[in-house]
Amino acid sequence: MTKRNTFTKEFKQEAVRLLEKGDKPGAQLARKLGIKRNQLYKWKE
Repeated sequence: MTKRNTFTKEFKQEAVRLLEKGDKPGAQLARKLGIKRNQLYKWKE
């Protein structure tokens, strides 16, 4: 079994801010941050 990653509130907020800024597609941004694309969009909600 793998250990779940935990992310700080600040990390999530910054990730969503970068997503909304729109410089990079969500999939590319998620890869850069080391998270899954769908997780990034869930944080946005």
